Amino acid sequence: MTVNSATPIGLQNRAADDCVMVIFGGTGDLAKRKLLPSLYNVAQKGLLSERFAIIGTGSKPLEPGVFQKHLVDAIREYAGSDVDEKLVQWFEERIGYVGGNFKDPAFYKEIGKASTEMKEKFGIGDRHFYYLSTSPDFFGEIVEQLDKAGLAKDDGDHWRRFIIEKPFGHDLASAIELNKRIKKILSERQIFRIDHYLGKETVQNLMVLRFANSIFEPIWNRRYIDNVQITAAETVGVEMRASYYEGAGALKDMVPNHLLQLVSLTAMEPPVSFEANAVRDEQTKLLRGIQNLTPEEVLTQVVRGQYGPGQMGGKDCPAYRSEPNVNPESSTNTFVALKFMIDNWRWAGVPFYIRTGKRMAQRYTNIVITFRKAPFLLFNSTDIDELRDNRLVIRIQPDEGVSLEYGAKIPGPSMKLGTLKMDFNYKDYFGQTPNTGYERLMLDCMLGDATLFQRADMVEAGWSLIQPILDVWQALPPRHFPNYPAGSFGPEASDQLLAQDGRSWYNVT
Repeated sequence: MTVNSATPIGLQNRAADDCVMVIFGGTGDLAKRKLLPSLYNVAQKGLLSERFAIIGTGSKPLEPGVFQKHLVDAIREYAGSDVDEKLVQWFEERIGYVGGNFKDPAFYKEIGKASTEMKEKFGIGDRHFYYLSTSPDFFGEIVEQLDKAGLAKDDGDHWRRFIIEKPFGHDLASAIELNKRIKKILSERQIFRIDHYLGKETVQNLMVLRFANSIFEPIWNRRYIDNVQITAAETVGVEMRASYYEGAGALKDMVPNHLLQLVSLTAMEPPVSFEANAVRDEQTKLLRGIQNLTPEEVLTQVVRGQYGPGQMGGKDCPAYRSEPNVNPESSTNTFVALKFMIDNWRWAGVPFYIRTGKRMAQRYTNIVITFRKAPFLLFNSTDIDELRDNRLVIRIQPDEGVSLEYGAKIPGPSMKLGTLKMDFNYKDYFGQTPNTGYERLMLDCMLGDATLFQRADMVEAGWSLIQPILDVWQALPPRHFPNYPAGSFGPEASDQLLAQDGRSWYNVT
């Protein structure tokens, strides 16, 4: 296999162990759009072992060669660069398929048989990497059945690792129960609860930005920071995910995992090292320091919304309730905004505003650090009415980078201020590296590095913050849905959430 010797920014320098990867849900969209293209990108950089094979699974049997063609076509379409056909062929030779019922013990015997054949054919050691990309209802069942088939036992160098997709539970009680169920069989070191946001370069760079630069860490606290805003805005609607989304909504889908992960990395204390548990200890400590909302605070500090009809890009967009397979009277939230306060010495009194929604005006995810204004006394006798906010904007998608906004005098005889921007784009400095967001995460799993994955206590801490909101919303259904048009920045109540504190959202236009 011919590979490129350059190592992409963010990836480990050591190649992965040889192993057999089994994808549960291998015929699904995630495997097609993300997993196989990511593996191709890792292999292209020389970081995937030559002794590697993939077994995809699905609910139906397929004719020989059908699954292989499905995945290699996915590489060509989604890998993000001109593909090396020799490398594509290398993958095609190492892809197998097993169809069957996730609840049938015979299905797992076939997986074991196929794994043994792959290991013998390609000289692979006794190491298995399972990717659970199925309905969450099957997570516990798959782990238990693999254990009964003798395919889950971890024995030193003969490891068994499990990546488990979100959502990990649908509320606090279910997350606790799922943790108990799988940990009866697996040790924590075997479990990799994935959050693909943590595979993005800018998210990984948060720790470097904070802890490797002496200009930032001394001012990263309540003395200098006025507020923090985290936005994950999507322009797409529910698309074909109604069967899942109707039972989840924006709050469950985005906040306990993606957004609270960003909060924890933004606000945590410096870890003693970059070892996995050292980092996750600080993240968990931070999450436990966030004040739980009382029922009264849920009513005043949390906003929910659902998009109605509107226009985007000059085209009409249907309301959420008019989307395929959505209940015409659905009360599912497609937007949520909330205010959290952190009860510790670093962040006391600094509000963290979080929002996410579908069918919003622009697609972007960013973290906005707004610094406190300088004293105005010096400018009392000038034409300046107020000082501009200084902001550090960390862009996670679609254009990864960091910008710093600050005030400067506009040339001329009078004292007038303008806002300047120092801007850094990853692609301008480091080039465009093909990246789906999953490369680093899958490589880390094969290396046994869990730093960017959620631990059991992190998952439960996240759900414990969301549970009071779920309880209030269950008791008080929304009265005025839909309450924002497609193509806007959400309901008016979201703007009022900040306006009552004398602040406003930072919108990308």
